[in-house]
Amino acid sequence: MKFILIDRILTLEPGQRITTCKALTLAEEYLADHFPTFPVMPGVMMLEAMVQSASWLVRSTQDFRYSMVVLEEAKNINYKSFVSPGRTLEVSVEAVSIDDRSSDFKAAGRCGNEEMVKARLRLRHYNLSDACPEMGEVDRKLVSDARQRFNLLGGPAALRMQAAATIG
Repeated sequence: MKFILIDRILTLEPGQRITTCKALTLAEEYLADHFPTFPVMPGVMMLEAMVQSASWLVRSTQDFRYSMVVLEEAKNINYKSFVSPGRTLEVSVEAVSIDDRSSDFKAAGRCGNEEMVKARLRLRHYNLSDACPEMGEVDRKLVSDARQRFNLLGGPAALRMQAAATIG
């Protein structure tokens, strides 16, 4: 099961940084079990929100060249507080490096001015057809789907705002 843990791309500077947000509501399916009398966003979901944010930075930087952008390593993860329903987790990711097949990031999640989580992330990017040429059509479908989701999340608007700020 794949949870989409990004509601909106707020700012985007390809190759450099991205800011996204996730508004947590009681409607989140996983909150029924985590925990019924004290619902909070699981730490692994906070980490996944940072990974998904970093993935959008990779995709926009590399013009959606790869169908797969996955977590290779997470280290120095520091959870500082709980994210409860009614709060919005704002995720900031800064690129340390984005190379052809891997990338490194510093990431943090905040609610207002309060830091909730931070970590160092390494992502790997590839196409399924790299290992199995028959998967080329699957790669094209995954990239197409990622482009559509990027549009729905406000990626193009964030890019336009960044371009206007650079010009002005």
